[in-house]
Amino acid sequence: MIALRTFFPAAALLGAAGVASAQETLFIRGGTVHPVSGPSFVGNVVVQGGRIAAVGPDVAAPAGARVIDATGLHVYPGLFDAGSRLGLTEIDAVAVTNDIDELGDFTPHLQARTAVHPASEHIPVARANGITHTLALPGAGGGFRGSSAGFPGQGSVFNLAGWTIEEMEITPSAVMVMEWPSMRSGGRFAFGFGPARERSYREIKEEHDRAVHRLREWLAQARGYDRAVSGGARIPRDLRLEALARAAKGELPVLVRVDQARDIRDVVAFAEQEGLKLIIGGAAEGYKVADLLAEKGIPVILGPTQALPRSPDAPYDEAYANPGKLHAAGVKIAFATFNSADSRTLPYEAAMATGYGLPRDVALRAVTLNPAEILGLGDRLGSIDVGKIANLIVTDGDPLEIRTQIKHLIIGGKEVSTDNKHQQLYEKYRARPKPAAAKAGT
Repeated sequence: MIALRTFFPAAALLGAAGVASAQETLFIRGGTVHPVSGPSFVGNVVVQGGRIAAVGPDVAAPAGARVIDATGLHVYPGLFDAGSRLGLTEIDAVAVTNDIDELGDFTPHLQARTAVHPASEHIPVARANGITHTLALPGAGGGFRGSSAGFPGQGSVFNLAGWTIEEMEITPSAVMVMEWPSMRSGGRFAFGFGPARERSYREIKEEHDRAVHRLREWLAQARGYDRAVSGGARIPRDLRLEALARAAKGELPVLVRVDQARDIRDVVAFAEQEGLKLIIGGAAEGYKVADLLAEKGIPVILGPTQALPRSPDAPYDEAYANPGKLHAAGVKIAFATFNSADSRTLPYEAAMATGYGLPRDVALRAVTLNPAEILGLGDRLGSIDVGKIANLIVTDGDPLEIRTQIKHLIIGGKEVSTDNKHQQLYEKYRARPKPAAAKAGT
């Protein structure tokens, strides 16, 4: 039995349902405002044209504004799932509902936005728990491909409300995703019957080195292509190399999802040699190399903390304490679910770490302003400041607490319904007729 906010609810095609008129001015009055970028205060927030137009203790209501009375409530920035599959997958076990990957390991020109399904049932569920925007990532991720490597495409940031991706998107190209070959031991499964064959370390290492060499070759080709085009050479256009060149030149951050300390060290060294602007994703063993990450100034987008230790020898609180140790070392962190169905649990992944060394204010910042800054969107998202996109939640408590209810949800300056499929099913079965025996009190 899971304690729920009344946020588990539902409706298909709620990508834009319940949205107020596009040009409506909102006046959020009398709430405790938590800007994240500064101290909290009791005051007002004005939303006009999809942006935060004014905020402060004494801000007056513009003429004709619709008032949202937040007296006794709290106003926070909307939460940012800094790595998800929202809109890309619906039912993991049904292949035709998954569009997270493309054929081939090297498709750096593809953007996640092109595959996003705005009517996904997961989107209303996530946003009803305060998640207002996300970074959707292409590719298998997490080392699922074993020792293969590649550039599966670019991650896209978009709002969780709208009829079309064009209406929803914030930036189509936020990161270049790179899949790193993991040095995994164990057997390789062969289709058919019989046990998997154990591979020697030499075999594993050789396969790993070949995969890394392919990554270097692609980056070298991208730089060469860019130099030729910049020099005026008349060569056929190559969309793959054109896109990858942005990452090779350090213009576009490269997100690599790795968990083992050894892989993190290898990726950091690789990125330094290749001149890449690196973001580490996952980093389950990040605490083991926290000083290295801090020294190199590499930010980390952590995966779920509500997880078991990775090995029998790991401490029981490995996942819980990892964020606090990284922060204490000086590493900028954010949280992500790297999921679709579980994106709604984002605030609790951050909250779990607060009992194991992560300061509460840092946990909140790690699901609001930090991910925006890590992705170069700090001037547009993540805090309640004038000029930023008006992604806001009005709550009756701390959004990291499971008991807290989302009272008002504002995305892109529009108030959005919190209805979703979870709530719909909850109401349906809550209203089911009682058995005759229960009515008789037996």
